Amino acid sequence: MYNLMIVDDEVEIRTGLKNYFPWNEIGYEVVCEAENGLQALELLKEKQVDVILSDIMMPLMSGLELAKELHENDSAIKLVFLSGYMDFQYAKQAMTYSVKNYLVKPTVYKELVEVFQSLKAELDKERSKSEQRAEEADSKQENRYISAIKKFIDANYTNVTLESASAHVHLNHSYTSKLFRQQTGITFMDYVIQVKMQKAAELLANPIYKTYEISEMLGYTNPHNFTRSFKRVFGKSPRDYRNHV
Repeated sequence: MYNLMIVDDEVEIRTGLKNYFPWNEIGYEVVCEAENGLQALELLKEKQVDVILSDIMMPLMSGLELAKELHENDSAIKLVFLSGYMDFQYAKQAMTYSVKNYLVKPTVYKELVEVFQSLKAELDKERSKSEQRAEEADSKQENRYISAIKKFIDANYTNVTLESASAHVHLNHSYTSKLFRQQTGITFMDYVIQVKMQKAAELLANPIYKTYEISEMLGYTNPHNFTRSFKRVFGKSPRDYRNHV
């Protein structure tokens, strides 16, 4: 549903448009009414409005002046004129201010339906694109988070924790855990272990390091835990791995 404001200085017309036209059936809800452009601008400060259906000739601020104000402020609100005047100059000015349509009173039911159905299709398309852009932005941000977390792990693998990595990217640790698994397909700790074991494999290729020394270098206080993790990743013990390097 899109929020609609009706602007007309004649209360009978506002009431008629609001109550006797099936806005809900074509995707709109009348959320407010105004009797001139000035009042409409005041209402926009507190109301979320997607479309305005407005008269042109009104006291204090005309529909054209309202259109100009919205246009100059780069408002995303769509404006449709429903006027008793069909004047070329009015229509020309309306186009200048990006007014979506110009209907002449008394308009017929079918014409009003067609205009607002077409406008809804345009709004649906814009909303879809906006949601897609938001999803793409979220995805890019999530990828940046994962990249930063991985770099942090690579630099601090000996004593990295989920809490420390989360603090590094300013995220809640439960969200970090969920996000990491979604984006990488493995848990945070499984990734840390992989990084440690890859480093262990590099160190095992150098005969100057004893296995227990490598274990300590990787942050393990118990060599048996290191051996168990290594075997889980490579399918063999550190000693067997070294013997076949």
